[in-house]
Amino acid sequence: MNAGSSINAQRKDLSPPMGSSLRAVPHTPPLQLVKTQGQVQIHTSPFRGSFSVVLSEALRSAGLGSKVLISQFLKGGVNQGPNGAINLCGRLEWLRPAIETCLPGEFPEENLSLKKKSEEKAIKELWEFCKKRIVEKRLDKIVLDEIGVAINLGFIEENDLISMINNRPSSTDVILTGQSIPSKVIEMADQITELR
Repeated sequence: MNAGSSINAQRKDLSPPMGSSLRAVPHTPPLQLVKTQGQVQIHTSPFRGSFSVVLSEALRSAGLGSKVLISQFLKGGVNQGPNGAINLCGRLEWLRPAIETCLPGEFPEENLSLKKKSEEKAIKELWEFCKKRIVEKRLDKIVLDEIGVAINLGFIEENDLISMINNRPSSTDVILTGQSIPSKVIEMADQITELR
């Protein structure tokens, strides 16, 4: 027996027996992409220092094509403000307030001066910029670093943060970092990471 007739014999063995009927495959609708649901994540610790983990996640997301905004509310020293954002990976925008130094976690009573008023103005300006970006629906992820301390210091209203979280586009992730995250905001979280 030659090779050609051997292959034909094997094909006959694989074909369905004569007289059997083939059933049609039922029609199924095509697969559809599921819209992603954004999460509220909190990274907190009793000390200032939960930002590095979040930064690496934000960089990774931007590198994979997501639009990311990082706002560090109490970190100054580079005198940025909303118009001086640093852009990384082409898709990550990093902001700090237009203030001269990093702010402490609390202000002594004697420091309630003109300087604190200018710092408050710079932080509120940054907060308004963040809310505008959320409303524009152009972000996949927003990181609000030390937002709890900014609320404790009276720079940002707790209810304003809650409203922003509730009214964000459903696919946008919100990541809050730092100490003193308000309990009502903690109740809204999908994931909480506590560093000790």
